Order: sequence, then C-alpha cells, then structure tokens
Amino acid sequence: MYHDLHFAFNLPMHRGSHLVDDADLRKKGVTRIYDILFAYEDVLMETDRRLRKILVRPEFQKEMGTREFYHHLGRVMNEYEEKNNLGEVSILAAAYRHGIPVFTSSPGDSTIGMNVAGLELLAEAAGLKDLFKLKINPSKDVNDSTAIILNAKRYEHGKTAVILIGGGSPKNFMLQTEPQIQEVLMIPEVGQDYDINVTDARPDTGGLSGAPPSEAASWGKIDPTKLEETVTAYLDVTVAFPLMVAYVRQTTRPKKQKRLYHRGQELHEKLMQSYLENNREVEQLKNLIKKLSAKPTGKEE
Repeated sequence: MYHDLHFAFNLPMHRGSHLVDDADLRKKGVTRIYDILFAYEDVLMETDRRLRKILVRPEFQKEMGTREFYHHLGRVMNEYEEKNNLGEVSILAAAYRHGIPVFTSSPGDSTIGMNVAGLELLAEAAGLKDLFKLKINPSKDVNDSTAIILNAKRYEHGKTAVILIGGGSPKNFMLQTEPQIQEVLMIPEVGQDYDINVTDARPDTGGLSGAPPSEAASWGKIDPTKLEETVTAYLDVTVAFPLMVAYVRQTTRPKKQKRLYHRGQELHEKLMQSYLENNREVEQLKNLIKKLSAKPTGKEE
C-alpha cells in the first residue's frame, strides 16, 4: 500500500522500460519497479517525509492492526484527493470511503513498516515512548480477517469466496482464515466455498504461489466437496484482473455495500463467542495464562 500513497500525494510516476542500466539509474537518482520509474528524492523520499508526519498524528498513537491503520491512512489520502482535485486515484482512499477493511499480511515488509520502526527508534532514543505509541499487531489482523469469514458463514448463513491475484504472503493470509477457525479456534467449519486463483507460478516447485486449490483443501482452506468448482488460471495478473473487473461491471448490478470495517467490533465479539463455546482447551489455557502473573519477569537478554 506504500506505493498507493504516491498517487494521493500527486507525485510523478513514469512508465519506462525494464531494459535499463539500473546502476546508472541509481547514479542519477531514479528508482525502478519493473517498468515504472520515479525520482528517489522527489518521490520516494518525499513520500517518506509526508508519511512520517502523518504517523505522528494523535489517531495513530495506539496499538492496532493494519485494518485500523489503513482506515486512518485512507482517511488522510481521501483528504489529499479532495484537496488536490485528483479524482479517485488512491485504493486506500476508496476503501476508507466505502468502509472496506484492508489488511497487510506482513506489515514490517514495507516502507510503511520501515518508517514506523524508524519513528519507534527515535521515540526510544529521545525518551518519548510514552508519547509515540503506534504499534502494528498482526494478531489483530488474523482475528479480524477470520471474524469476517466466520460471520458470513456461521451467523449470516451465506457462502464465502477467495479471489487470489498473484501469490506470496497475502495469498496464504487470506486462505488461513479457515484453518484459524477450524484448527486453532476449534470451531466446526469446512472451508471456503469458492476459489479463483490467478497465478503464473508452478505447483511442482512447492512454493505457496503455485499451491493449487486441491492442496489448500488438504488444510481445510477450501471445502473439499467444492473442488470441482474452483478455478486456477495460469495467466499474467495484469491481463486477467482487468478482464475480470470489466466482466463484473458489465454483467452485475450494484449491490448494497457491506461496509465491513464499521462492523469490526460486532464481528470480533461473534468470533470470541464462538471460540469460547467450541474450543476444548479454553479452561486449560486460561489457567496457564493466569500462572504467568506469579512468575518473575526477567529482563530481555
């Protein structure tokens, strides 16, 4: 989501070529993402400078998951869009306007995470940790994303689907919601009902991005009785995704927005209730946690 900020900030990005001398680009202060080129100082560093000023705002000074973090950041990007008369250019701003939760599976693996870490280091060095309190807690995201799936199936008696564009960590983060329900929380469930997987990775290398729906079914991620209805397209995502979006826009009518971000607390409470009702280890784990208070706290070595 870091590179989404460039557009809301109205910083120039240029279409170029991947067939360039990257050492020469570095010498000239140009950064490359495949065939997209932008200035190191005027775009990359300027984005960082603006981001850091945003991260020290009062609404960010708490522990939160990326769901809440991106909602706050999306509100700021929406303000930039309006102030600069840019139109709708930011994904985060659009998600904010429509109450859509956005998650990042590996928040530390990004320039946003790097800047959060830098500010935390500064606060520690300056004795300001009591003022700068931003902490990104991935456990909140695991529970928040899982709560969406559980609510859709258990409480609203509907069906769920995953559309996996590409792969890597986000792919498993989306799919692991079902093992979290079944394996960890011990709530009876069977897996996602539908799976559309667009990838260019091969399954025989054993990597996550190439893992097919059948492998996911062995984990409980996909309902094994629905495997014949899953779709895997070995296709470049920049070809597939525009076609999918165009098809949906032309063949479906607008639907009432779910605005799931604003139902976060409700869904969290439902998840907690189902967990306590179904998990066989709750009492044992509670007792073990209580014993922690009797043990001395050692200093970090």
